[in-house]
Amino acid sequence: MLKELRSVLGLSLGHFVIDIYSPVIPAVLPVLIATHGYSYFLAGLLAAAFNITSSLLQPAVGWFSDRRGVTVPFAVPFLLTSACIGVFGFIGDYPVLLVCSACAAVGAAIFHPGALSAVNRLAKAENRGRLTSIFVIGGNFGFAVGPVLAAVAVGAFGLPGLIFLVIPGLATAAFSRLIFPAPEIRNSAAGVPTAARAPISVRPVAMVIGVGALRSWVIFSSTAFLPTYFHNHLGVDLLTANTLVSLMLVAGVIGQYVGGVLSDTYGRKEWTVLGLAVSIPFFVLFLAGSGMVSYVALLVFGFFLWSTFSVTVAMAQEMMPGNVGLASGLMLGLAVGAGGIGVAVSGALADTFSLEAALSTFPLPLIAAVVLTAVLPYPWKWLGRRNAGEIR
Repeated sequence: MLKELRSVLGLSLGHFVIDIYSPVIPAVLPVLIATHGYSYFLAGLLAAAFNITSSLLQPAVGWFSDRRGVTVPFAVPFLLTSACIGVFGFIGDYPVLLVCSACAAVGAAIFHPGALSAVNRLAKAENRGRLTSIFVIGGNFGFAVGPVLAAVAVGAFGLPGLIFLVIPGLATAAFSRLIFPAPEIRNSAAGVPTAARAPISVRPVAMVIGVGALRSWVIFSSTAFLPTYFHNHLGVDLLTANTLVSLMLVAGVIGQYVGGVLSDTYGRKEWTVLGLAVSIPFFVLFLAGSGMVSYVALLVFGFFLWSTFSVTVAMAQEMMPGNVGLASGLMLGLAVGAGGIGVAVSGALADTFSLEAALSTFPLPLIAAVVLTAVLPYPWKWLGRRNAGEIR
């Protein structure tokens, strides 16, 4: 067990490093606009190129790994992503910047399905939720640290300072054989287990992706619009506003681990329904309340909402046992990317009505996610045991 945990911690460290680079481009967009005179559309397209490429490529990478048994050495994505982000400050030609953004996303897309497949391979049914949550938490921290590192580097040296962000990626690549478990070796499609060649049941997989997309809609919209809501509508200074959102994310990180552990004991479907459902009244209390009551409600909301993330990833892997790479790519790529579209919808609602009105709609996708999870063709564990006991 200690060996498996050590390997998962190594993969989580890699997840931390690779996700440092994901938010760097959005973080430096104001500097790119000021330096190169880009329009908001062109600047936004640089961030979109990363997100779209990563979202669409991850399922393809996972599928190819499942079907052909092809795995890319772990060092490759770190070299590719860190190099493409590091040279951003030295390039003035917009099309080249666009290509660099997309290529950086290729590295991220290569890492995630392969690493999650390795976690799945190391896990057993009784600890899959916990080990998956440990892996996901690494990425959460990386995503939080990335903008800070970018701001420090650019603040000190201008855009060329992004070259210093190459260091974590290069170091991880250099020590990849020590950090990560040995990849599973399968030389041809003939070596792929029969389960991988079995047809995938599309409906339940589409449903769990839908749950992930609806949750991601609320997660990304919360992190995007709550600082503005605090500052413009509640009169909170920007530092305090961003601190409150950061505390919500920290509560979510704790929730990720707790949710993963409890899902191993009580069931993934049970915890997902509970976590999503409980998050709704606390978000309503956050909007309706004031002062400390409102802030505490926000933290509890973040805890329960984020606590379901790694649980649904584990559910997807268990629903596609011979296609865990594809399942991982769909949940971390397609579902998260689709959820990002919801941010645009919430922004449009805020433009048309008001930011408060847009925030008040957040319970709707969560209610839809609860219903979708409840009817998902996935077994109830704890409730199933109770029903069996009552029958006997």
